[in-house]
Amino acid sequence: MITKATLQDIPALNILINSAYRGETSKKGWTTEANILEGKRTNEKELTETILNPKNTILKYTENDQIIGSVLLVEKENQLYLGMLTVSPELQNSGIGKQLLAEAENHARALSLSSIIMTVISVREELIAWYKRHGYAATGEREAFPESDIHISIADTPLEFIYLEKLL
Repeated sequence: MITKATLQDIPALNILINSAYRGETSKKGWTTEANILEGKRTNEKELTETILNPKNTILKYTENDQIIGSVLLVEKENQLYLGMLTVSPELQNSGIGKQLLAEAENHARALSLSSIIMTVISVREELIAWYKRHGYAATGEREAFPESDIHISIADTPLEFIYLEKLL
């Protein structure tokens, strides 16, 4: 079941998102960033600020009272920004990501937005290919990856984001 996340969901979301993107547990799935980034993907403070912003929505995918997937949606003028699409590493390739992506598109349409945009780290070729199979296309726009205390690059080359967009 896909519903809107609340402040009470933050501890579970924090564990899920970090387990899917970074560290040893993330290596059980195909969407890990553990080979290019160290540190945490997010934290409870960032998630709290995100949920409290009225322009943001975090959708959660719940099964048996456990959050096993999520996605961040941010209203930006006439577009919806999609970020942190997350599925529990053990359950990746089971269709949950596709369902969250479809619900994000429904959310954008309900807000009368014309497209969904996202950024993906350029070296994540299989993830970019997955989004392209779901109708997203590279816009040609790129930007340097923002390193911080949370996002610590261990890649051999400088990282950058590429922008993907799907017109609705």
